[in-house]
Amino acid sequence: MGFNVTNSIKTSSDGVWQGENTLHYAFPLLIIQTTLVVFLSRLLAFLLKPIRQPKVVAEILAGIMLGPSAFGRNKTFTHWIFPSWSTPILECVASIGLLFFLFLVGLELDLNTILKSGKKAVGIAFAGISLPFLFSIGVAFVLRKVIKGIDSVGYGEFFLFIGVSLSITAFPVLARILAELRLLTTQIGEMAMAAAAFNDVAAWILLALAVALAGGGGVHHSPLISLWVLLSGFGFVVFMFLIIRPIMIWVAQKSSSGNNNIVEESYICLTLAGVMLFGFMTDFIGIHAIFGAFLFGLIIPKNGDFSERLILRIEDFVSGLLLPLYFASSGIKTDISQIHSDRAWGLVVLVVSTACAGKVLGTFIVGIMLCAMPMREALALGFLMNTKGLVELIVLNIGKEKKVLDDETFAILVIMALVTTFITTPIVMAIHKSSSTQEPQLEKTQKKTEKQNNHRILACLRGPRDARALINLVESLRSDKNNNNYASITKLYVMRLVEFTDRLSSIMMVRRARKNGFPFIGRVLCRDDAIDQVGAAFEAYSVLGRVMVRPGMAISGLSDLHEDIIHVAEKKRVELIILPFDKYWQMEGDEEVEIHAGHGWRMANERVMSQARCSVAVVVDRGLQLINNGMRICIVFFGGADCRKALEIGSRMVEHPAIRVTLVRFNYYGSTNFDEVERTLDDSTIAEFKMKWGKQILYAEKEENNYNLVNEVLAIGKSGEFELMIVGNNKSKFPQGIMAKLFDEQQLNNSEMGPLPNLLASSGKGIKSSVLVIQQQQQEANFGNSKVASFIDENIV
Repeated sequence: MGFNVTNSIKTSSDGVWQGENTLHYAFPLLIIQTTLVVFLSRLLAFLLKPIRQPKVVAEILAGIMLGPSAFGRNKTFTHWIFPSWSTPILECVASIGLLFFLFLVGLELDLNTILKSGKKAVGIAFAGISLPFLFSIGVAFVLRKVIKGIDSVGYGEFFLFIGVSLSITAFPVLARILAELRLLTTQIGEMAMAAAAFNDVAAWILLALAVALAGGGGVHHSPLISLWVLLSGFGFVVFMFLIIRPIMIWVAQKSSSGNNNIVEESYICLTLAGVMLFGFMTDFIGIHAIFGAFLFGLIIPKNGDFSERLILRIEDFVSGLLLPLYFASSGIKTDISQIHSDRAWGLVVLVVSTACAGKVLGTFIVGIMLCAMPMREALALGFLMNTKGLVELIVLNIGKEKKVLDDETFAILVIMALVTTFITTPIVMAIHKSSSTQEPQLEKTQKKTEKQNNHRILACLRGPRDARALINLVESLRSDKNNNNYASITKLYVMRLVEFTDRLSSIMMVRRARKNGFPFIGRVLCRDDAIDQVGAAFEAYSVLGRVMVRPGMAISGLSDLHEDIIHVAEKKRVELIILPFDKYWQMEGDEEVEIHAGHGWRMANERVMSQARCSVAVVVDRGLQLINNGMRICIVFFGGADCRKALEIGSRMVEHPAIRVTLVRFNYYGSTNFDEVERTLDDSTIAEFKMKWGKQILYAEKEENNYNLVNEVLAIGKSGEFELMIVGNNKSKFPQGIMAKLFDEQQLNNSEMGPLPNLLASSGKGIKSSVLVIQQQQQEANFGNSKVASFIDENIV
């Protein structure tokens, strides 16, 4: 049965058993279209992930592929999946997603931050806008001369659309690229984010001006109407700031004052209704609905939980499901086949090169002259500011809707947006990698000539819960004694680990970041009156003893987080990295509940332990008690480099007056994995330790077979006599008998740790002690010698 498009479109069918084709009805077809768009965009994002392309590139490509440039060339595909009668429905749903996405973008931008961004960020943003706009005069002139039919549109509005499309910087896309490159918390990242935020606001103002001048594409349009549109738009902005903003400040305060910071449902509903209402108002004025939604998000206060909770409520549905439909509707309008001649491809090269030259050159010059940036950083910043994306597509779609851009010009500018965004990551990676490898020889010399009296520790934490055990461990390692007439000072580098995802709220987390790191930790994680508990704890601890606290953060995807940790460890020349275990335990009534941080965190720990050039410690926290109450520590010594490093760390703890240390050495049968050199080193290490601390420690030596050794170790952990057990990792260092016993216990499930530490970190065994698992650094990689094992001197810098 054929489908008559002249009939009224029905929402849903009666089903295939009634003889009806569900693809001839609006709602079932929309489901198929949405599923196809989401699947294709996610597939392309997965394929482009190895080359670190932002998700927006995959979404733009997915939209183009579904249009007449690829799949749409098949008439059957277009007839069944994207028939012409379904286009308005698809665009309406996509426009709703776009409306709320622009509201979310407004929520991400903080006006106070933009106003306080400083002269440098403003100068970079101004140069990144003005120079492309200047170049766009010539580009617009060439396009009007070469492409037929464009000269029917007024030069003013055509020039404005070309200028905005060439000068815009996509703030959300830039944030994700910076996160992929692990540059968010660097100087260049902070500068790029501040300049892009200012650029975003300026671009929206220019776009509003372009829309007001464009009207209906120049047909039956007088300058007086454009003037009325601009005056109405200005009045709307004044109304939003003077009337709506105070109301939203009151709503934000009321919503955050309830019990448990729960936002009342009515406030959420009214806010979401406001997005639609203010979008309608700007559309009624004659600008575009997205401006009302964006401005509404911009005026909502950012200093409380209200904006964050709004984002958490709607961002996944909007950005994950509705927004890809906008790319699909844009792709349907993009026909690459329109660019078929050498002349047309010459225009593509002209537009792409002009866009890159304007942005990069303007930013590069201001970066060197105004900001005194190194040439490589200024060049990288220029390419970062050249990032396009969804905002670019919005500009182009509005231009096409207003009939300012024809099909060929639209396709050329879409390719420009795709190319400029695609090249950003590889070029910045090449520039940044090249500059980072050129370490001055002076710094290398300084490493050797500095006073050898400081302990340097890099302690990583995921949240406030990790801070307690971390402070206790560092305090236990702090020495009160002098070394060679110099005070032994512990330098503690605290790194907050933040997983950056594709969620828009990740950008808000970045915006809240501060150089000292602590206000960021408090606001994101605590969300109550004690938002700075973590920062206050470390600040207070730093004045208790000779401990210098240097906070920071790493914002990256879990797959790349280990690179940040290792980079900071090498840059700060630390001797020990402390990592939190990927799970912890808490009591719920009489039952111990195990909580997993996630497989990605475990993999991050494993990569650090396998690649770090310094020693690594993993903390298995079972409620480590406060150091002021005293701490009982048991060092379990099996032998090998890891255990010798554990003994060295334990040696520092003996010096602390509130700590009692017990050393238990296991001599077990069948230990063929340890050769004579290892045994000699073990014996000499134990002898030296006993000679130095014999009167201050308890020492026990046990001869055990393979079976009893496992039970003895478990017994120590179950006894409750020790708050902390220190063990060497000793991965793959045990004889087959012990390995078989552990396989029987089914405990070899944490691949980053050795068999016995893994057993102590397991749940369901009744173990009460916290565990510190030590892994010695790779000696050959660090020092280039062939010794089997050696201690890191306590005074290494």
